[in-house]
Amino acid sequence: MSKVQSQRGNARLILAKLASEYPDTRSQLDFSNPYQLLVATMLSAQCTDKQVNKVTPLVFDTFHDVQSMAATRSETLYPYVKSCGFASKAGNIVAACRLIVSDFGGQVPAAMADLTRLPGVGRKTASVVLANAFDIPAMPVDTHVFRVSRRLGLAKGNTAEKTEQELMRVVPQEDWNKAHHWLIYHGRRVCKARRPLCENCALQALCVYYGEEQVSASE
Repeated sequence: MSKVQSQRGNARLILAKLASEYPDTRSQLDFSNPYQLLVATMLSAQCTDKQVNKVTPLVFDTFHDVQSMAATRSETLYPYVKSCGFASKAGNIVAACRLIVSDFGGQVPAAMADLTRLPGVGRKTASVVLANAFDIPAMPVDTHVFRVSRRLGLAKGNTAEKTEQELMRVVPQEDWNKAHHWLIYHGRRVCKARRPLCENCALQALCVYYGEEQVSASE
């Protein structure tokens, strides 16, 4: 058995366990169309989904589509989104919507290369939009996915992009969109950054991190 085949076999076991633990996963950002998800995801950088969901109802009531957002100024948008962080977010959102109007007919594009042309949109944001707004297979790697996938031994990459590539190799493509939600849920609820709740984790027997911790504790 090759190394990749072994990794894929372990991944299937881990994914099956995650699927049973989190059967009803979905995006935690509130949205009703690709435009809303794009804006919400851009706002969520270094900000909680809970805070973004508090802000976006008024944002979308005021700037209800790409065209209305493109027609405003970042200085006008910023007071609406100030609690989500940097002023640059407002500038990027307005600039992205203007590019969508000028280059994509006012429709949020459904391709990675096109989405990452938009100001403030990297692979993670683009992947979130592809997976959740268009149901196109993608593997968004946020801090939770990065941390949990490495602890479980699904990936070893030291960057989000390398981790994304590794996960795409070992996770079946048909599971990509669900798998990133499973990893996020597990990271938020159990496999926390500072103190993972290993004693409550259903994946102990499959987890590289837990195995290493047990070895260290016995030495």
